Amino acid sequence: MKIRRTTMAIVAAGALALTACTSDSGDSDTDAGGGAGSEDTSEETGDGAEGTGDGAEETGDAGQQDTAKPDLGDVTTADDEIFYSIGEVEWEAYNGDTSATNSTYNAVVNGRLQEGFWYWGTDGTVYPNEDFGSYEVTSEDPFTVEYTISDEAVWEDGTPITSNDYLLEWASSNPSSLFGDEDGPFDPVSDTFGVYVPDGLETEPDSKTFTVTYPEPYPDWELLVSAAKPSHVVAEQVGLEPAELAQAVIDGETEGMDEVAEFWNTGWIFGDKSLPEASLVPSSGPYSLDGATWNSPEYLTLVPNESYYGPVPATANLTFRFAAPETHVQALENGDINVIEPQATVDTVSQIEALGEDFTLLRGDSLTWEHLDFNFAEDSPFADENGGLAAREAFAMCVPRQQIIDNLIAPINPEAEVMNLREVFPFQETYDEVVEAAYDGRYDEVDIEGATSKLEEAGLDTPVEVRIGYSAPNQRRTDQVTAIKSSCDEAGFNIVDAGDPEFFAAGGSLETGDWEIALFAWAGSGQIASGQPIYSTDGGQNFGGFSNEEVDEAWNTLAGSSDPEVHLEQQKVIEKLLWDNLYGIPIFSHPGLVAHESSIENIFFNSTQTGTAWNAEQWVRSE
Repeated sequence: MKIRRTTMAIVAAGALALTACTSDSGDSDTDAGGGAGSEDTSEETGDGAEGTGDGAEETGDAGQQDTAKPDLGDVTTADDEIFYSIGEVEWEAYNGDTSATNSTYNAVVNGRLQEGFWYWGTDGTVYPNEDFGSYEVTSEDPFTVEYTISDEAVWEDGTPITSNDYLLEWASSNPSSLFGDEDGPFDPVSDTFGVYVPDGLETEPDSKTFTVTYPEPYPDWELLVSAAKPSHVVAEQVGLEPAELAQAVIDGETEGMDEVAEFWNTGWIFGDKSLPEASLVPSSGPYSLDGATWNSPEYLTLVPNESYYGPVPATANLTFRFAAPETHVQALENGDINVIEPQATVDTVSQIEALGEDFTLLRGDSLTWEHLDFNFAEDSPFADENGGLAAREAFAMCVPRQQIIDNLIAPINPEAEVMNLREVFPFQETYDEVVEAAYDGRYDEVDIEGATSKLEEAGLDTPVEVRIGYSAPNQRRTDQVTAIKSSCDEAGFNIVDAGDPEFFAAGGSLETGDWEIALFAWAGSGQIASGQPIYSTDGGQNFGGFSNEEVDEAWNTLAGSSDPEVHLEQQKVIEKLLWDNLYGIPIFSHPGLVAHESSIENIFFNSTQTGTAWNAEQWVRSE
């Protein structure tokens, strides 16, 4: 089975840098990506500790009953403004799906402007967006899904949202059935739609329904079709009627497609930092750019979409402030920003807690996880022809994972725990079941005596030099290396801090394998099969060169099925094999923070790539 071109974002500096579900770039720490995560079978998570006494009020899920958006009933839009920031980088692209525009900063705004068939819940659960439409599996062999767009779902200019928009979405993934084996003219961040749906959509122009058929089962089918861009805008820009463009895609006609791709690639990027004509960027979501204010480089204010078919926004104006993370807490106190997602550090927590009861702190685990990976290259002490499994076991025995949690993570998130899986997170429903099947706890506690014995069994001359590579500067990772050195040097290792500012760069040390242990993080999502390129023998993100036929076979079984029971069973198999053969060592799920004025309601910690703005249209000040 073909391994799809999809990646997970490498997270540097302890900060999330992610947005979309799939990406073609595997070695960037700023691009978005899919992630190793479990299926959407998760329960409510506790996002903090109750009742901290003095200081900022701290809550878990602020009364949330499950991980979906709450039902607010009848909503009247308040004539008010809420200010929010995730960082200093400005929004600049209505199309955030190109290789040049796929960023958190574009996605957080576009998420309020563009809706689709589903959305992420706070724990990675996929929830259907019934206001937009519906979908159902109509056949298991071949795997077939029928989509129906609501009759009420329209673009802001009144144009119905139809299959025309999804035909363009499919074409923009450069499917070989349109463009042959040569690269197509579009510049997408992911080609997954075209790879897994090679024959395109079954539909007619201007239809509210379309059918997607998968020649091979695809575990992440539910995530593949979501929001779309307004194809009628593209058609107008290239001198076509919307139905003409749709029919050309259906018929496989590529004449004139270069011009279509040129606008799709560049026509929705606004590098001059000024608002485009409203007709170019119609909204399908609760907020709009028509009447918005873009005061570069300070802020962008969105206004309600008067043609929105779902619940109206609870607050009229949503303003994204472009403010550096280090300024967030002071801006929150001053009232310049009302909701922040600051960098998760001990100092930040202390600063927020000191603000008092007028502010609320939310914290929890994110779908981003820290890990140590072994290098299996022939000159590595951990390669099977050298120290092999015994050397890897020795290292695993001396890594003080609990100490790392206690010293570096628990002060930020008191609920944090050592992470013992890679494909399922501690706050997800199946975690305990998979751990029970895959891991016996043998590396839970540091065992210097056992590590020393294993290192002797490995037959290596001691001390064994082990360079731990990571993207520097990064104080938390520097502290992790220090803790590991303090412990593992006692067992016969010589741990060397090999932090490198060029670690993630093209041709940098991660790519060249200039390390014995790599310390970094994968940014997860709710995808089921996105870990395959990391652990498979020929996987594009298998930087350490791990190879195991049983792991390859289990991944192929998982990736070749759309059955959740098969996914769960293969996760157990994969996780056990990765522990038994020690691909690497998971450490912790990254902590996240949200802080806001306590008077603002309906704000929740969200562990996924969408962040706390996932339901920004529901934010409102209490009366």
